[in-house]
Amino acid sequence: MKKLKSKLRSELIKSGIWTAILTVLFLAISWNEHAAFKIFSALSYFIVLYFLFFSIGKEEVSKWMRSIVHHDIKKAVLFPTLLIVLYYSYIIINGHNPLKGTVFMLPFLIYFPTLVFVAKDQSYQKIDWLDFATLILFLLPTTLVEFSPNTQLPFDGSGFDSVYRLAIILTAVYSFVVIRDIKDVGFFPVFKWKYLGIALSVWLAFYAFVYVIGYSVDFIEYVGYDKDYIVVLSSIGISILGVFLHTAIFEELFFRGLLQNMLAKRIAQEKTWKPFWKWGSILLIVLSLITGYTMDGSMQWFPALITIFLCLAAYFIERSGISVKGTYTALAIASVLFGLVHYHSGSIIFVGLASIGGWAYGYTYIKTKNVLYAALVHALVNSSHIIFGLALMK
Repeated sequence: MKKLKSKLRSELIKSGIWTAILTVLFLAISWNEHAAFKIFSALSYFIVLYFLFFSIGKEEVSKWMRSIVHHDIKKAVLFPTLLIVLYYSYIIINGHNPLKGTVFMLPFLIYFPTLVFVAKDQSYQKIDWLDFATLILFLLPTTLVEFSPNTQLPFDGSGFDSVYRLAIILTAVYSFVVIRDIKDVGFFPVFKWKYLGIALSVWLAFYAFVYVIGYSVDFIEYVGYDKDYIVVLSSIGISILGVFLHTAIFEELFFRGLLQNMLAKRIAQEKTWKPFWKWGSILLIVLSLITGYTMDGSMQWFPALITIFLCLAAYFIERSGISVKGTYTALAIASVLFGLVHYHSGSIIFVGLASIGGWAYGYTYIKTKNVLYAALVHALVNSSHIIFGLALMK
């Protein structure tokens, strides 16, 4: 017990250090861009939410929270209730009505996965279709419903994530990791040179591949830099940090830490990957064809071609036996789905390249078992046009 408390204390101290570093960056970046009231009214929310962000996915913290909750519904809803209070109070202090429009729906969304998993029969530890249904039913409203007003930190600012998005991320980690006890989600900060090397290598290899494809189909054009290097470097740093916090972590948690991870476990449970690969490939090829041929532009076959390429890659890797059965089938399925949800981009080429990007992020996740390193690759990819002086065409 003393050893567990010592580990818990150590992990919470590390979380405090990560939070302090990010808080300094928050103040430095926001100071000249926003009014003092906006900054300081957001500061306490920033510190609390990011401290929880850096803590909740850690094994010791999750164990401690799980031991307290112990599937008692009254205790289980305390953490979601805290997130709801933080969200609504942030809206109120910034002069908005918390009962107006879609904002009123947030408690239903926040409580939903926790209540499902508290009610679930915990004697059945295997991943089942209720887990996937809960993930989908939780994820869809977060992407399809616009919750306004914008709750950025600072309020109506940019660069750092919003109270709403952080509440959704923390809800997902709490419900799936703490309550449901899904293993290997990998939502915690850790620095390892090996992991950093993997992330940088995957990013460079992926972007070299994308550059060859993109340049050959006039999707990428080199435009160079129209500002001095100090300004460019500053823009690169802010872009990577902004994408990492605002977009990449959210998407990598859901697509890699949860979906890909749960798919791999589900396939491993069945002790055979071929049916999942066969039916998954057929369905995804059909969806890719529909996606391509319902979008404007040429090369409608491109998403389907990428899908076939990724599914074949998964097939031969599975056949080779170099990894746990199902690992690369899950990677291919999650990667193609990740590409297809970028339908909103309006670019056929972008959808296909996003699927390849999904493979790069998922591969990083396999090698590091950490969502944050997959998110780092994602942030670097999304900022590569600034880093290399490129313009992306539709």
